[in-house]
Amino acid sequence: MPPPFAFASSERVLTERHSRILDAAEHVFARAGFHAATMNDVAAEAGMSPGNLYRYFASKDVIIAGMAERDRASIVADFAALDPRAGNLLDQLEALARRHLVDEPREKAIIALQIWAEAARNPEMAAMCADIDGMVMTGLTAAVAAAKDGGELPADLDEVRFLQAMSMLADGFFCRRALDPNFDTEAAAETMFTAMRGLAQAMRLQSPDTNQP
Repeated sequence: MPPPFAFASSERVLTERHSRILDAAEHVFARAGFHAATMNDVAAEAGMSPGNLYRYFASKDVIIAGMAERDRASIVADFAALDPRAGNLLDQLEALARRHLVDEPREKAIIALQIWAEAARNPEMAAMCADIDGMVMTGLTAAVAAAKDGGELPADLDEVRFLQAMSMLADGFFCRRALDPNFDTEAAAETMFTAMRGLAQAMRLQSPDTNQP
């Protein structure tokens, strides 16, 4: 697959036109899926000719990579900005989860599910997804460590298992929202946030002699 934003021109800046095309592609892919949708479908949704579309994106794969890269930049910036000095970390995490999981339209969840499916067969897409996960975890790990040092979170919190649980909760939320058109996002979000706060207190490091007779 070509690298993200491998545009026909030499310009690498995400212009308003690029953003409009990516928005149109998300609508098309959410309705029809990556494989059934065509470049002509995307061009029609964006209100432009297919020939003009190819000036900005050379193929569907490049569009998909562009969508993933745009989301990566937004998500990574948000998680890198986490700072316990700016307020309660769990409150910040809840606000971020609401922004990315609840407030975004359902089609974002559908697109994410399709990207994950592509990653299962496409090594380049898998690498991009792994890069996103790695950068998010880097930001979360630093923020959790600072919150532990500051006394907001228990000093013996098992942050590896805690962050793994948070990742699985968020992934499960996204999958369920994508698959169920009647999914109650608000109720599910409250359940997820309650679980997050409970696990932050309960998921402690085991002492070395825990398994001793």
